[in-house]
Amino acid sequence: MTTPAAHGDRSKNGGNNGGNNGGKTGGKTGGIGARLRRKEDDRFLRGRGDYVANLRMVGMRDVAFVRSPLAHARIRGIEKPEGLADAVFTLADLDGVRPIVADSGLAGFKSSAQPVLADGKVRQVGEMIAMCVAPTRALAEDIAAQVFVDFEELPAVVDMLAAREAGAPLVHEHWGDNVFLSTAVGTDGDNEAALAAIRASAPIHVIRTLRTARQSMAPMEGRGVVAWWDRRLAQLVVVTAAQMPHINRTGLAGCLGLDEGQVRVISPDVGGGFGYKGILLPEEVCVAWLAMRLEQPVRWIEDRREQLTANANCREHAYRIEAWAERDGRLLAVDCEATVDSGCYSSYPFSACLEAAQVGSILPGPYMMERYRCRTWSVATNKPPILPYRGVARTGVCFAIESVMDAIAVEAGLEPHQVRLRNLVPPERMPFDNITGKHFDSGDYPECVRRAVAAIDLPGLRARQQRGEPDGRRIGVGFAVFCEQGAHGTSVYHGWGIPMVPGREPAVVRLTPDGVLEIRAGVHSHGQGMETTLAQIAHEVLGVDTDQVRVLLGDTAITPYSTGTWGSRSIVMAGGAVGQACKQLRTRLLHIGAHLLGLPVPAARWEDGAVVGGGGRVPLAELAHVWYRQPQKLPADVDPAGLEVMTTYQATRDTGTFSYACHAVAVAVDTELGKVELIDYAIVEDGGVLINPMVVDGQVYGGAAQGIGTALYEEMRYSEDGQPQASTLADYLLPGATEVPAIRIHHMETPAPYTEFGQKGIGESGAIGSPAAIVNAINDALRPLGAELRELPASPRAILAALANARARDVRHPGHFSPMPSSPAQVAA
Repeated sequence: MTTPAAHGDRSKNGGNNGGNNGGKTGGKTGGIGARLRRKEDDRFLRGRGDYVANLRMVGMRDVAFVRSPLAHARIRGIEKPEGLADAVFTLADLDGVRPIVADSGLAGFKSSAQPVLADGKVRQVGEMIAMCVAPTRALAEDIAAQVFVDFEELPAVVDMLAAREAGAPLVHEHWGDNVFLSTAVGTDGDNEAALAAIRASAPIHVIRTLRTARQSMAPMEGRGVVAWWDRRLAQLVVVTAAQMPHINRTGLAGCLGLDEGQVRVISPDVGGGFGYKGILLPEEVCVAWLAMRLEQPVRWIEDRREQLTANANCREHAYRIEAWAERDGRLLAVDCEATVDSGCYSSYPFSACLEAAQVGSILPGPYMMERYRCRTWSVATNKPPILPYRGVARTGVCFAIESVMDAIAVEAGLEPHQVRLRNLVPPERMPFDNITGKHFDSGDYPECVRRAVAAIDLPGLRARQQRGEPDGRRIGVGFAVFCEQGAHGTSVYHGWGIPMVPGREPAVVRLTPDGVLEIRAGVHSHGQGMETTLAQIAHEVLGVDTDQVRVLLGDTAITPYSTGTWGSRSIVMAGGAVGQACKQLRTRLLHIGAHLLGLPVPAARWEDGAVVGGGGRVPLAELAHVWYRQPQKLPADVDPAGLEVMTTYQATRDTGTFSYACHAVAVAVDTELGKVELIDYAIVEDGGVLINPMVVDGQVYGGAAQGIGTALYEEMRYSEDGQPQASTLADYLLPGATEVPAIRIHHMETPAPYTEFGQKGIGESGAIGSPAAIVNAINDALRPLGAELRELPASPRAILAALANARARDVRHPGHFSPMPSSPAQVAA
């Protein structure tokens, strides 16, 4: 079912089209809002992508690492194989190499220096102990298998809640406990007293204890690095699959004791990042050091077992959340305790506390309430460091608050969406500062919910639910509403204590002698279509055909310094910078073109990639030709800066953009097998002005697929002694094409008031709402049986356990829902 304006409703952001006649040039439309096919797909779909593993060099050697088989142990000794000592390196061999340190700026943070090879102790299965080098990876692995490590096994702490208890084994003995950092919001005396008053009088009180599973990121391309020493430039060259090349260079230089000018980081095509490619790995430091030591190219390509068990863990939260509400479902207060399993080390550059530090500030989301309190703990365990995965803390937070909203709906006898409509900030109050000071920039959250309800035909689903399924399965409906704070700037990340704080975003645009426009940006693309969308922005301002725009990314030697691609920031920040640089270039070109036409500058105008006026027209290519080849024709007062512009950009508020969405899901649950089928899935989202709606659709589809994995399949379990229980993709379940339904996306476009073109960050949106909406739908199906899921993933095992627990209690829920409305209009009311 579609609704009016399902793929439209775009509000024009007046004054931002640069006077270029809507971005049309040469009979083509490729500016902002065009569903332009991705430029980069021509090489990707032909198998011509250029990845780290494709790089071959004369004399290149391969590396394999000796990794710990134990989660917690002291190293009493390391024996190198006889005759192969010069092919094996331990930390003692790595003279001058410093550990990786990522300290939070928040008070009370406990530092955990991560040695690039184990320093007397291992703290996780998979921690690197020795580096082995050979002409091939197979030979390097053979050498690694011959290295003997004498361990003294220590008790491991695996569960994050147990790790907080007194007497738990210590991951870092000198701390005295296992808490990286604890934070608190709303614990002042006045707020505590007000919370106590609400507790005493609120007619509805719900409590939920919830957990999300630890996951392993699974980009199609794992990590990899090739390094060599360039003798001519006296420079270390590191080719690595990285989202943040400049940040990697900073980290590498610091660990290796080099100045940053001695390090060049090149990130070619990246086969998916999702946060994993935004981390400096100890493997990168080791390989870079070895390349300098051997004066030969050295390579390490991560295999899937390494990726799953040693490097790419993420998520894993525990919540105890209470809420109080009026009888009509109006939310009064929320009190939450959240624990995040941060693993054994703090990862550079985000630290061990990015997730928990965000939880306290983002948990209320777009909901209005009178009082709020949240306490968080970032806990060390004998597991790999937790890394920021698509959605970061928001996926767990959305699961927590949306579970509570459904619980309130049950107690109030209301449809779940009705409770949300009563608590969401209304559009007339935008921009809105919520209870934690988040500045919601624009949008209509209630309308988003109403459209989602209509999109899945809620009355029809309720009627089907009441009729029952012929095969005995149970139908359920679930919703999740959330906002995605993206492109947040200096003040936000400084407030979270993150060691990497973004500033103004740079970009360079240059017109070449033949009229091609080059864009150089410090962000990098790992699936977001940046080569296309940045070209579209250039087209919007200059009218240059997108085929004549060359976007250069991923090389610290030719791109300006940037914190890179993360946090749904690229199209807002780099897009804004490119837009402003193109406008400055257009001003210079107008001056030259007016002179060539014999006109004063005010009499000339920019139109469809040319200077026009007085019946004449000077196209872009001719302007470039005159600057480079016929300078005698230039005006005497021409800008000496020429046809290259470097500028920096910051939104007029650096608190970030707030895109938002409502996910609406219908499921059929087999209560005998615990199997879940997604029978309908609609997403209504608002990403501001969409630079390319087709690219946005791809981002939302891909994110939702990952969210389905979080909801139903993905779980990295550990034994009591810290052994990972999934070391291959036969054990670690990922959704495939048959598990992802035909998701329908409906766009709302409310321009952001503080960005260059009204765009908002939306790269993580799809992954945030899926788990909450799916689990809410499953619980809706199981509610008549008295069963409720309170953990992710909602695997068959978890569903059958919830049903068994319900039968053991012999409790059936009374069923609080009011009679089902008979039409979408009644539902929306």
